[in-house]
Amino acid sequence: MNKINYILLVCLVFFSCNAQDPTTFSKEALNDTFVTLQGDEITFNDILEAHKGSTLVIDIWASWCKDCVGGMPKVKELQKEHPEVTYIFLSLDKTQDAWKKGIEKYEVEGNHYFMESGWKGPFGTFVGLDWIPRYMVVDKEGQIKLFKAVEADDAKIKNIL
Repeated sequence: MNKINYILLVCLVFFSCNAQDPTTFSKEALNDTFVTLQGDEITFNDILEAHKGSTLVIDIWASWCKDCVGGMPKVKELQKEHPEVTYIFLSLDKTQDAWKKGIEKYEVEGNHYFMESGWKGPFGTFVGLDWIPRYMVVDKEGQIKLFKAVEADDAKIKNIL
């Protein structure tokens, strides 16, 4: 093996071993502001505090998103299999009106918040949003147990729950 290939191999191993998903939310993500169904502003930290002691499945979605809507039956199945879990839906709809209509139209059961800052806000940037739906699992202590899944029936979600 020549010297360049050896260096590339060492770098690949080093960087792949250190590429680890976060287990806690950043200060910026925790301070990002969302909107409740009642129209009140709430920080992500306050959302987590309101559900402290519960395992959380976070679903980042939008009612205009074909994959999100198509995945809702899988979410509903997950909810049937794990009714003890708290389900938090963070919406990337374009307007709050569209968000509320989407919840009603698709009969989405859970805790709903509108992502006022959108894809590139502090929360979206922290989670590296590049696709929706996006699922995360947070344990009862507030630790991120699953940072990224794009299917509600992902085996990693089921194994953690």
